[in-house]
Amino acid sequence: MPKVSFDELPDNGRLWVFPASRDLSDAEGRSCLAAVDEFLATWSAHGAPLKSGRQLIERRFLLVGVDVDAESPSGCSIDALVNRLRALGESMGVILIDHASVWFRDRGAVRTASRADFRALASRGDVDPHVAVFDTTLTRVDQLRNGGLERPASETWHGKTFFRAHAGG
Repeated sequence: MPKVSFDELPDNGRLWVFPASRDLSDAEGRSCLAAVDEFLATWSAHGAPLKSGRQLIERRFLLVGVDVDAESPSGCSIDALVNRLRALGESMGVILIDHASVWFRDRGAVRTASRADFRALASRGDVDPHVAVFDTTLTRVDQLRNGGLERPASETWHGKTFFRAHAGG
């Protein structure tokens, strides 16, 4: 009962975005989702099962959501998720727990850069405030459904951080 289709989660559901350090192959994606499904099937907070779902987008972004109306996750349950994904990533040779990098679209492909490297790209004009970036700080399912994951940098924290002179437009 705890694991549900991601589409069944309510808009006010809690969301975590786990960006992979590289594209996952089809086989790796299937393996990753199977391991996450196994974890979610028994995921609980203080003994109460968490109604949760997952989704993989762009072969890069693992989304995990919880129906907080059914049961809210606890700090310990969130730690368990993060620890499981850290170990899963290590076993696959990929980092799944990284919010320090910047993910952006370049000629159709998803690219990753350190913040320093992205700042250098912005300084040289290789990327501008209109570049599509992926906002891995989303915390609610409705933010994802409303197009919040991939947006122009000017509409996200990236705009304020890397394009101060252009922030907001």
